[in-house]
Amino acid sequence: ADIVKVFPAGQLGGPSYIKSIKAPLPQILLNPTGGVSLDNAGEFIKAGASAISVGSALVDNKAVAQGKFEVITKKAEQFLEEVKRAR
Repeated sequence: ADIVKVFPAGQLGGPSYIKSIKAPLPQILLNPTGGVSLDNAGEFIKAGASAISVGSALVDNKAVAQGKFEVITKKAEQFLEEVKRAR
């Protein structure tokens, strides 16, 4: 596999779980999803995640229904900034 999806990352132990996997297997590229939020996105990257995946933490269904896609764009920019800070 090019990258391994780790789901549900939050319930498996969050960033500490990623760090635990990366310790003996640093060559494995991990992509946590499920439980990734703005509050912990940077911690997942610092723990060794190569990427993060977000769903409900990014897409606000109410904003979509109202056509307010700028809300999602702003949230995506916030996630990007968290990842950049962590790297």
